[in-house]
Amino acid sequence: MNKLAALRLYFHHSAKLEPRSVWDRLNARSLADHVLKTAHREGIEQVLVHHVQSGYLAGDKPRVRHMEATHPRLPHCIELVDLESKLRHFWESHGTPLKEVRALFMPCEAASADAS
Repeated sequence: MNKLAALRLYFHHSAKLEPRSVWDRLNARSLADHVLKTAHREGIEQVLVHHVQSGYLAGDKPRVRHMEATHPRLPHCIELVDLESKLRHFWESHGTPLKEVRALFMPCEAASADAS
């Protein structure tokens, strides 16, 4: 369980963190921002926010990024890379408030520079 892995999170571009107070309702943070900052604070080795040009999530219809505006239902993808055990702990600790997020664990193998 201590092999390198990636945890990919898929959700809509407009997804917000579930508000817990009146202030949270007025100043709702994006889900992408929350995941990025929480992962950094938890010491996750690498986090990438992928800018999706087009796509769709399960049960939705295809969306395309427009140069002037982003459709709220355009998919968002965040990829976290670290040891599998650390990523599973992150998901168990922080995955509950992430409603309507599809999470995929993917085993990884680091490329070696001396591979010929």
